[in-house]
Amino acid sequence: MSYPRLSSPYQLRHKTVRNRITFGAHTANMAQDGLPGPQFGAYLLERALGGAGMIVCEPVPVHRTGVLTRGNFRHEDDSVIPAFRRIVEPVQDAGAVILQQLYHVGAHGDSDLSFAPHWSPSGQPSYHDSDGSHAMTEAEIEEIIAAFIAAARRCQQAGFDGVEIWAAYHSLLDQFWTPWSNRRDDQWGGSLENRTRLSMRILEGIRRACGEDFIVGLSVSQSHSTDVLNSPEALCEIVARHDATGHLDYVTCGAGGYLDFEHLMPTFVLGEKPTVSTTALLKSTLTQAKVQAEVGIRTPENAESVLSAGEADMVSIVRGQIADPHLARKALDGRAEEIRGCISCNQMCWGRRSRDYWISCLINPSAGREYLWGGDRFTPADTPRHVLVVGAGPAGLEAARAAAERGHRVEIHEAAPLIGGQFRLAGQQPRRAQILDLLDWYERQFARLGVTLHLNSYLEAEEIRAIGPDRVVLATGSLPDEDATQRWLPDLGPLPGRERGHVFAPEEVMRREARLGSRVLVLDEGGNMRGLGTAWHLAEEGHEVTLITPGPMVGAELARTSADIPIRARLARLGVTMLTEHGLTRWHDQGARLKNLLTGIEFDHPADDLVIATTNRAFDPISAEIADLSPVILGDAQAPRQAPYAFYEGRACGLAL
Repeated sequence: MSYPRLSSPYQLRHKTVRNRITFGAHTANMAQDGLPGPQFGAYLLERALGGAGMIVCEPVPVHRTGVLTRGNFRHEDDSVIPAFRRIVEPVQDAGAVILQQLYHVGAHGDSDLSFAPHWSPSGQPSYHDSDGSHAMTEAEIEEIIAAFIAAARRCQQAGFDGVEIWAAYHSLLDQFWTPWSNRRDDQWGGSLENRTRLSMRILEGIRRACGEDFIVGLSVSQSHSTDVLNSPEALCEIVARHDATGHLDYVTCGAGGYLDFEHLMPTFVLGEKPTVSTTALLKSTLTQAKVQAEVGIRTPENAESVLSAGEADMVSIVRGQIADPHLARKALDGRAEEIRGCISCNQMCWGRRSRDYWISCLINPSAGREYLWGGDRFTPADTPRHVLVVGAGPAGLEAARAAAERGHRVEIHEAAPLIGGQFRLAGQQPRRAQILDLLDWYERQFARLGVTLHLNSYLEAEEIRAIGPDRVVLATGSLPDEDATQRWLPDLGPLPGRERGHVFAPEEVMRREARLGSRVLVLDEGGNMRGLGTAWHLAEEGHEVTLITPGPMVGAELARTSADIPIRARLARLGVTMLTEHGLTRWHDQGARLKNLLTGIEFDHPADDLVIATTNRAFDPISAEIADLSPVILGDAQAPRQAPYAFYEGRACGLAL
């Protein structure tokens, strides 16, 4: 498939951008002592080498009151200039235009990091934590204007082609724009002219300080979750005022924000391309600035459709280029089928950032490790070997692919009739088909690389010896705990009554091995999709589902991915009963005996069948018998964990062979 609009160059001020694909601003959290280092530089460079037309470097706080993450770059400090120059020049040499985003979060700061009050228009509460904020004086407003301009000058001195001013997600500038959060009665509040005075002064000041050969963008966002935020129509009116100055070169539109965070980086639960209605409205309103759509674009097909429909002039694909940094080049070279597609899980990008680590990717462990692994590319092995991989779950798949990319002769044996292991079963849960797309991608890669795939092939130790490989990789996965042991009830031990039957693991449900009655009880210990996705599937199939969890909230593990709220909402709409802070003490003929973990009170709950999502057990039936072959054991076969660690170990293994 060709992408004529996506591949077409366009002009921003003095720069010709080689295509319409932007690697947009996001917090990679990779600063080292407040400065960009080799890790961050290699991360951006890989996307430039991968063909992105424009890269917008992660947001830099312009002021001490705007520091939000441990990995933020230094503010008010010229030491960033030479450090960023070392980052900027290789990206430009690789053919990409590079900008830096400048931001201030306003009321929604983080006192643990800034140790400063949060500055806001009117002293409204923070939606980041339980703090309040400080209503800015006029002198402090002038201080912020000067800080934005000074930061832009440092960007120019560092060699950036321009800056992007952050006014999205109900940040400081958006707080001034919004009557609900701007209750001032001076020249900075009230009328539209007054509410936009701050951002207009910043825009004009940057243009005056940095000159005409300097790109200036504006980041905004839509929200449909509450009426207190600006409507798309009001947002267009605001942006049009900035566009009329002639200083603004483009506007990029995201979704969600601090008041509805689940829409900011929508997971698989939500739909794709959520911002195009607003970007189309912006395009019909603005006369000079170009319009960029972001959020949920994900694929070149989505991107081309947005451009073809005239809904935007350019697109930002962030998570898609985290998952595959060469997305742009593959698409524009006619190799779109080789793109490793983002599965919209948020697990290692936003999930790690939300815990203040540097970001990575569940399916692409090279993200954040480019400086250690030589990018997302492979160097030929000094000595090609015959590599045998046992097991085609995530760890085995990635080990086989990486080894084959390096020139090894690889064969992989899988006991099941299809690749993927438990990951495939996860892909059969509602709205998770992107996982199945990824597994199809692995099969295409195996065909391209000459990997021999054997399905329905359970190998014994003697058979492995008979094959005679140079290296053996064991990725045999894990199995459900037959004892149904609950870590929240350590004194209970194996679940009493499990021998009565009608007790199943989520894997048995998704493989359709379980024949379930109308009333199903799901015990979810992990607070993740293993239990929640199974409950969702059962509810859609018409079962009366009760979900219990020992944790204080349903989907606690998913909170860091922003998937928990929409999933709870979906379960509620499907009629699922959800009980938090409960455990299961016995399974009997009429159902289950439940225990309130707060009060200790036990009671009976009627159910026909029980589905238990507790921690699995490692499955490694072979390694001891072939210890003399020095097998490498990967993934769940070592210890049951989440999928990112399996992909990581698979890649690391393939690189080391």
